[in-house]
Amino acid sequence: MKLRFTVSGRVAKPIGAVFDAVADPAVLSEYFTTGGAKGRLETGMVATWDFHDFPGAFPVHVVEAVKDRHILLRWGGDRDAVVPDDEGQYRTLVTFAFESTEDGRTLVQISEEGWSDTPEGLKASYGNCEGWTGMLAAMKAWLEHGVKLRQGFYN
Repeated sequence: MKLRFTVSGRVAKPIGAVFDAVADPAVLSEYFTTGGAKGRLETGMVATWDFHDFPGAFPVHVVEAVKDRHILLRWGGDRDAVVPDDEGQYRTLVTFAFESTEDGRTLVQISEEGWSDTPEGLKASYGNCEGWTGMLAAMKAWLEHGVKLRQGFYN
């Protein structure tokens, strides 16, 4: 079985603002990367995301970014939980897809795949599914209401 998940949610903001909430490190640092983000998510870039609750900056390899459409990125995983990618690296593939809705909101879908079909892979995929769901909730709270939902949540 191929381990893969998709989470989604709607944000009451135009697609450009929602895309930038992921791509722009200054905005992402307001609601998600509690230790800060460095580098705009653009095709070919390697950005870093840091979290106070998971210490250490994570390299984020941007495979492709198309403004207001999607962002594909790869980031590292535990060798026991992730299968090697096409470059022989132990990284999962994350896809952010953005779509305008008829009522002016933006549908965000986040998919991730690349785990091994093992108990370790399953556990890691569940943890990341939880993390991306939290990111969507935090993004909505920040963009719509200026609330930092993650602040104090994990520590």
